[in-house]
Amino acid sequence: MTSYPVASIDLAALQHNLNHIKQLAPNSQVISVIKANAYGHGTLEVAKALDESDAFAVARLSEGMQLRRAGIKHKIVLLEGVTTVEELQLAADYDLSLVFHHQSQIELLEQTDLVNPLSFCWLMIETGMHRLGFSVNDADEVLAALETSKAIVGPVGLMSHFANADLVDDPRNQQQMTAILAITEDDHSISMANSAAILSFPVSHQQWLRPGLMLYGVSPFADKTAADLDLKPVMQLKSVLTAIQNIEAGEQVGYGGDWTATKDTLVGTVSIGYGDGYSRQLSNVGQVSINGKLVEVLGRISMDMICIDLQASPSAKIGDEVVLWGNEQLSVELVAKLANTIPYELMCQVSTRVAREYHYGQS
Repeated sequence: MTSYPVASIDLAALQHNLNHIKQLAPNSQVISVIKANAYGHGTLEVAKALDESDAFAVARLSEGMQLRRAGIKHKIVLLEGVTTVEELQLAADYDLSLVFHHQSQIELLEQTDLVNPLSFCWLMIETGMHRLGFSVNDADEVLAALETSKAIVGPVGLMSHFANADLVDDPRNQQQMTAILAITEDDHSISMANSAAILSFPVSHQQWLRPGLMLYGVSPFADKTAADLDLKPVMQLKSVLTAIQNIEAGEQVGYGGDWTATKDTLVGTVSIGYGDGYSRQLSNVGQVSINGKLVEVLGRISMDMICIDLQASPSAKIGDEVVLWGNEQLSVELVAKLANTIPYELMCQVSTRVAREYHYGQS
C-alpha cells in the first residue's frame, strides 16, 4: 500500500540516462555523482542501479562511508576531500579517493602515518570557478608533492569544474578547458565534464566524466527539455487529494488569507507541504497535475498541506492522485521556474518524511 506523499523513483530511467551518457562519450569513464542522497533519490538504491558506473562521487566523508558499509565496491571520489587527520585516516581505511584542493590537505599527508595508503587521488585545479582548487601556476609543484607522497600508492588525476557550462556559448568554458590542458601530461587523467559539458562540449570529456543532474533525467539547459536531450525523468513526486470544499466569492484560503476567491470556487486540499520539502516559494504560483489537468496552487504552502483550485477538474474526488512534478505535463524544471529556483534544490529538499518507492519502468 502506497503511503502518500511519495517520491516514485524509476530506476530503469536512471539506467537509460547512464547508458545515454556512455553513448555520448564512449571513450570516457563515468563517475556518477550521487552526493546529497543522490539528489534526493536515495543514495544506496541509486548506487545499486548505477552499477555500470566506473566510479561514484560524493561530497562528504559520511556519504562515502555509508556506501562502503553497504557493500559498494566501486571507486568512490570524495569531492570535498578531508579536513582533519582523523578524517584522512577514515578515508584511507574506507578506500575513498580524495580530492586535494588546499595546501592544508597536503600537510595532512605529512602529519599522518596511514596504515592503508590512498589508492587513487585527484588534484583540484582552480580554472575559473573560484571555489576550490590550486592555481594553475602551483599545479606542477603540488602534483609532484602528491606523487612522491608515501601516503599515496595510486595515480593522481587532475580535476576542475566548469562555472558556466550551461551557457553553451560562454567563452569562459574554453578558457577553463585550455587552462587545465596546459598543465597535463599524457599520463594524467582529467575529470572536467559535468552534465552540461557532456552534452555540449565534447573536448571536455577527456578520461573521466562527472554527470550529476542529467543522470536524474533533468536538463541542465534553460532552452532544452529533458526529452530534447533523450533523458528520462527519474523522480515523480505525488500525493493525494484529502479534502474538497466549495467556497464562496470573497472567502480567503490559507494562512494570512493570501488568496481571495473572486467567484464561488471548488478548492481541494493535498497532503504535502514544506515539511515534505515542497517549496514555500510555490505559494500562489505553483501548479499541480490532477486527473490530467493542470491546476493552480492557492494561498500559502503549509507545513503538511497545500490548497488547489479544482475548477478545471470538477469531478475530482478524495483519494485522487496529485502529481507535484515528474509527469509529461509538469516537469521538475517547470516547477523550479515557478518557484524561482533550480531543479537541484527542489529534488534535494524532498524530506525523509516522503516515502521513496523504487520500480523499473511504469509504477
